[in-house]
Parts: sequence; structure tokens; C-alpha cells
Amino acid sequence: MQNFSDPAILFFVFGILAGSLKSNLEIPPQISRFLSLYLLMALGLKGGFALAQSGMTGEVLVSLGAALGMAILVPILGYLVLRRFLNGFDSAAIAATYGSVSAVTFITAVQYLDSHGIAFGGHMAAAMALMESPAIVLAVVLANHARQKAAATVQPGAAAGANPPLGRILHEALTDGAQLLLLGAMLIGVLTGDAGQAAMKPFSVDLFKGMLAFFLLDMGLLAARNMGNLRGQSGWLLVYAIAGPLVHAGIALGLGWALGMTHGNVALLMVLAASASYIAVPAVIRHAIPEAHPSLYFGMSLGLTFPFNILVGIPLYVYAAQLWL
Repeated sequence: MQNFSDPAILFFVFGILAGSLKSNLEIPPQISRFLSLYLLMALGLKGGFALAQSGMTGEVLVSLGAALGMAILVPILGYLVLRRFLNGFDSAAIAATYGSVSAVTFITAVQYLDSHGIAFGGHMAAAMALMESPAIVLAVVLANHARQKAAATVQPGAAAGANPPLGRILHEALTDGAQLLLLGAMLIGVLTGDAGQAAMKPFSVDLFKGMLAFFLLDMGLLAARNMGNLRGQSGWLLVYAIAGPLVHAGIALGLGWALGMTHGNVALLMVLAASASYIAVPAVIRHAIPEAHPSLYFGMSLGLTFPFNILVGIPLYVYAAQLWL
């Protein structure tokens, strides 16, 4: 319940209530986009300044390796589970959505750790960037396989001709503007070090909490308006939207324990593993796998998983990391 004393979280709850009441309250898309870019820039700078102080240590490399491992494992597990009750295209799209990460969930977790005085490495922002794309690549490969299988069923020996070029999909995934801003800000933080940190403090530190609260208000409104997409869907999908992230977080906890990672870094790895993308991945998947239903992967990630992680998941993952490590 301590999480509900945080103004940013309460603004998120308020946004859900306002959206549920069909209020005409809304944040203009341009302002929402600016807030998103601001938060990523501030997070990148914070990570860069921390890396400038610590350097590329063994702990950093271990954390990045763990993040990459989770980015590959989660979508594969998700696809194997989802394939039991969905077609190959929807399974691949949802697996990609849950195999990738939510930057806003991560940023909220960083703020939660800061407010509770729990130390973590700034390099975890790089881990977040590293986890963005592998799931997209895997989903495209799986969808291409499903197309070839369907074409062979209809006409034996036929090759599917609708596969989007993998190179184009990779380019879209790796050059996403938000991800580039995060990495660019991190590089600038590394290059400028303490002097840059002092210069940027009024912008990237003092304003951060208020900007996050404003953005979470917008996310609450958006989440409430997308919950309706889940009406009439299979109960198993609703279970997966909550149970899947918990399982993924549990795997990340075990991996962090095995690798000897610190409490704060493991908590963030759990948050990343449990989060689901609702911006970058759906935008790519909509073009890469047009056969999949956006109401499923978008509605699940934004209508259920995102609110669950913001309100319950983050404090739960942090508590588990402190309890078991």
C-alpha cells in the first residue's frame, strides 16, 4: 500500500478512474510524445552519469548478459505457451509484446527505487535498450514460419510470398527514435560525467517527478480506454496477461540470484522481464505481422499488464528481490 502514497502512482489511478468514467480529459498527443521523450532522455542521462563514475565493470557486463538472455528466453517461452490456444500469428505477436519491455514501467520502477533509497546501477538503462529488439526479430521469424506452413498446406511445395523483409524489420526495430534518444543521452552522460550531471540537474532531476506524474496520468487514461478490447476474449489470455509477467519475473529473480547481482539490479531485471511493450513493438508488429489482431496484444499489454505492474508488480518485485537475495 506504500506505493499508493506516491503522487505519480495516484495520478495513474486518477487517470484510470477518469477514463473509466468516459471523461473528456485528455493529454494532447504531441504533449504525450514530448513527455515520453523527456523521460527517456532523463533516464539515459542518469544511466550515462552513473556509467561514467563506475566504468564498464564485470557487474555491468553480467547485468547486460542477463538482460539479453531474458530477452531471448521470454518470447520463446511465451510462444510455446500461447501456441496451445492461439494461431501462430497471434502467438508470435503476443510473445513479441511480452518479450520486449515497457520503458514507462522501467522508469516508474527507477523512481520507486530512488524514493526508497535502494541502490541500482545506471547501466540497467542500457539493459532496457538491449531487451527491446530480440523479441521482435524472433516474432518475425516465427510468423514467417507460420506463413510458409500455411502456404504449404494450401498448395504443397508453394513458398509464402508475403513475408516482409527481415532487414527492414530489423532497421525499424533498431533505429526507433525513442531507443536512439535513450542510447544517445546515455552516451552524452558518459562523455560529460560529473560536469554534465551538474549542468543538467535542473532539467533531468528536479523536473523528473512532475513529468512522470503527468505522463502516468495520460497512461492511466489510455489504459482505461483499452480495457474494453479484452471483452469477450479467452479467459486464458487474461490469465496470461497477469501470470505471464509473474513467471517471467520469477525466472529473472532466479537468474539474478545465480549471477550474484545486487538487490536493486535484480529488481529492475524482474521489472523488465515482467513488462510488456505497448508502443514500439505494436507499431512494428502491426506491419510485420498484419495477420495478428492488435486488440489482443495491445489490449493485453496496455489494458491489463501495464496497470498491474505499475500498481502491484513493481513493489512486489522489489520486495521479492530484497527477501530472497
